[in-house]
Amino acid sequence: MATLLYRLGRGALRRRRLVVTLWLVALIGLGGAAALFRGPTSSDFTMRGTESQEALDLLAKEFPAASGATGTIAVKAPADGQLGTPQGQAVIRELVQEASSLPGAVGAVDPFQAGAVSPTARYALIQVQFSGGADEITDEQREAYEDIGARAESQGYQVAPGGEVLNAEPEVGSTEAIGVLVALIVLVVTFGSLVAAGMTMLNALIGVGAGMAGLFALSAVIDLTSTAPILALMLGLAVGIDYSLFITSRYRQNLLSGLTPEEAVGRAVGTAGSAVVFAGATVVIALAGLAVVNIPFLTVMGLAAAGTVTVAVLVAITLQPALLGFAGQRVLPRKLRGTAPADVDVAEDRSGFGFRWARWVTRLRIPVILAGLLGLGLLAVPATDMRLALPDAGTAPVGSPARTSNDLITEGFGPGFTGRLVVVVSGDSAEQTTAALPRVSQEIQGTEGVLAVAPPQLSPDGRTALLAVIPETGPTDQATETMVHDIRGAVGGIDGADVLLTGVTAIGIDVSEKLADALPIYLLLVVGLSVLLLMLVFRSILVPVKAALGFLLTVAATFGITVAIFQQGTLADLVGLDTPGPLVSFLPILLIGILFGLAMDYEVFLVSRMREDFVHGDTAAQATINGMGHGARVVTAAALIMMSVFGGFVFLDDPIIKSMGFALAIGVAIDAFVVRMTIVPAVMSLLGDKAWWLPRWLQRTLPNVDIEGEGLRAHLDEKAAAGVR
Repeated sequence: MATLLYRLGRGALRRRRLVVTLWLVALIGLGGAAALFRGPTSSDFTMRGTESQEALDLLAKEFPAASGATGTIAVKAPADGQLGTPQGQAVIRELVQEASSLPGAVGAVDPFQAGAVSPTARYALIQVQFSGGADEITDEQREAYEDIGARAESQGYQVAPGGEVLNAEPEVGSTEAIGVLVALIVLVVTFGSLVAAGMTMLNALIGVGAGMAGLFALSAVIDLTSTAPILALMLGLAVGIDYSLFITSRYRQNLLSGLTPEEAVGRAVGTAGSAVVFAGATVVIALAGLAVVNIPFLTVMGLAAAGTVTVAVLVAITLQPALLGFAGQRVLPRKLRGTAPADVDVAEDRSGFGFRWARWVTRLRIPVILAGLLGLGLLAVPATDMRLALPDAGTAPVGSPARTSNDLITEGFGPGFTGRLVVVVSGDSAEQTTAALPRVSQEIQGTEGVLAVAPPQLSPDGRTALLAVIPETGPTDQATETMVHDIRGAVGGIDGADVLLTGVTAIGIDVSEKLADALPIYLLLVVGLSVLLLMLVFRSILVPVKAALGFLLTVAATFGITVAIFQQGTLADLVGLDTPGPLVSFLPILLIGILFGLAMDYEVFLVSRMREDFVHGDTAAQATINGMGHGARVVTAAALIMMSVFGGFVFLDDPIIKSMGFALAIGVAIDAFVVRMTIVPAVMSLLGDKAWWLPRWLQRTLPNVDIEGEGLRAHLDEKAAAGVR
């Protein structure tokens, strides 16, 4: 592979104008396709095979008028009892009429007829039914809904529209630019050259632009969840910068060694590019592997992110060499440009921080290993209390329309009214359904944790009925989850009708449980994959096992810190979190897939140099120090860049994106600085020569992927002996 990439790098430099032109044409073409074919994203996190989804499918077929999106308008009068007066009732009737005439609305329910007025006659809830689903609500319909009640507010009433109608695609704004700016500063400091830093960033931006444009162009034919493009952008930008950084860094080293630009590019792509391809392939495999858990929206998220990572790899090994050809020696600091190799001190400087740190870590390896394990173990403790759920309006930013409505409902009626459940009763005939309803209602009312059961609503043919169930506790409360299971157990055996429980709260519980069940399977798959891939790369057994165990430490500590902040509320103000709550249900499984790829990235860049020096005659201890000494600066810069890019998404208000950005940033920090740059060299020093042991039968069985470029060096030696350039 290294020899093939060497030729690819040289060819890209020789035909740099053609390569740049082709990429620009591709970028413009994909951008045009995205503009023409971009489809809407979805906030639908339901999944087939769950009771809640089965109930929704039944409603869409038998009771279509009740299958659309719903909104709840909370109204608060200036004083207690005011809604019981003729003036207060007139205000409510006017609001109901206004809600019924909203674009896309089927109708609105009078709270006096539905019994949705608080005992104090100060609060009321107006239910609004829309014809289309939540993902079909247009921006104009959503804006009209949010602006309802201006006349009532002028009379001192508080009107707070809420519900799934307000679900909108999260916006990516200027806050993410902060992360990109920090990444650019890190590049400037690392390279000491604005040209090198700017070119590396430009290369990454072209790659992420092409990847995102291609993703949006496909959104017309695939269902993208609202978070899928954000995740793809986050990952594509982070790995794009890092992969370009690795190749540019190796190119600069080659220039300083006296190689011509063409040869320097070829060798950079052949060596660092091999590691980039392996690292990128690892990330792609891990993300595409999300399809194994058979959860559609998660599969789409994984494949979308995998697509942008694939583009980032292609850009790094094709466009980057072309841009380096245009830059020439301008990627070097000014004082080193145009100097002959003899004038540059290329002797290995072993006084740098990387070498000093490696010597210290290997000398104190036992205390370092124990301290690292103890520290990460303590950080992982909060993960034992981890709870998973889909976010509800109670965790939305304070002051947002959804949060204002949620708080007003809780204030007037209690937390259970913010997460109503819907029981669907369906029989073969209207008589069967009618006969089953009294027992269904009785069983639900007798379930612990149920506050109230509303009278049934019948479909036009009478075969399907809906019962609204109000819990005593909020949507993400553990007691609500228990109550949902109790209700299903109580009504599951009723004869004569199918009884299914759904609603936003039930959907969230079903999704979270299915994801939790899939998590151990996916974790086992990822760990097994890491051992297999690293065994191929390093031709060792202990090194892959050590890497997999380090990955598990990273994941555990990351989960612990994320739970402590986002669920338990410790230091929540630092990340702008208004209200702590359970983690987003798909965060752990996504985090495992992404961190796996990134962890293997750093493992390869550090340990491959260790193996290279060991193979060429260094002792295991010296090889460990050399690997750290040469790789520490680049890996540090790469980790800081990823942390900056991921950290930029923490400033978004959306709780899903905020928690994803934070968890990825802290996970990269732990894996790069604690696991890979501290525990790994200590363990490698402790293992010594045994780290590279591999049974002879396995040596013969495993293919040689040549990630260190041994085949490339042999190829270059043959060329030199033959006098071929």
